[in-house]
Amino acid sequence: MRSLIISRDFSRQQPCQFLDIGAAWTGLRHASIIKTGEGHYCIVAEWESMEALAAARSQMIATLDSFRDSLEDLGGGFGVTDPASGPVVFSIK
Repeated sequence: MRSLIISRDFSRQQPCQFLDIGAAWTGLRHASIIKTGEGHYCIVAEWESMEALAAARSQMIATLDSFRDSLEDLGGGFGVTDPASGPVVFSIK
């Protein structure tokens, strides 16, 4: 089965305290939050399919909305997040 990865970069103004994101998102295989710098984070999530990702989009937005006011503008016209997604083209293990 092919995997789909979504990545979302964001920056927090306050010390980061993450909620149990996505526990109920149908089709989510795995998610990790990576600290990429002081106050900067990236969520990388693996989904079963593009359809599963699309079906969970409203739930993901609702989760983001629950702490959107604590996010910092990334600049460069990105707003508070910089989302990207696509199929896995190479995987190890």
